[in-house]
Amino acid sequence: MLRPGAVLAAAVTAVAYVAAVDPNEDGHYPTCPFLSVTGLQCPGCGSMRTVHALAHARIDDALGLNVLTVAAVPLLAFFWVRWALARAQDRPTRTKASHPALIWTLLGTILLFWLVRNLPFGSFLAA
Repeated sequence: MLRPGAVLAAAVTAVAYVAAVDPNEDGHYPTCPFLSVTGLQCPGCGSMRTVHALAHARIDDALGLNVLTVAAVPLLAFFWVRWALARAQDRPTRTKASHPALIWTLLGTILLFWLVRNLPFGSFLAA
């Protein structure tokens, strides 16, 4: 249980820091390099502000900043719980990340989100 505990501690620490140090204020965090160079938003743009909003229970704000990050939180929690339970029951963890179709679906979703949020009709996805 050492590794799942360490990952949980790191995640809680990171969320607590982002909750305490507002990413909406200038000078606290660096600007996204992709955004700085191209003027376009990457799939992760707005994620720190999304985590800050979620930490303060502002779900509507979080959805408006980066819906992909909001969707990833329960997915990551599910996989962490599955991993922690496997370790607690001394069951072997999977050696593969996941079925290739799921990995390709995730990659396709991220790329589609990246594309659509930078097009005029998808501006509602841009933070």
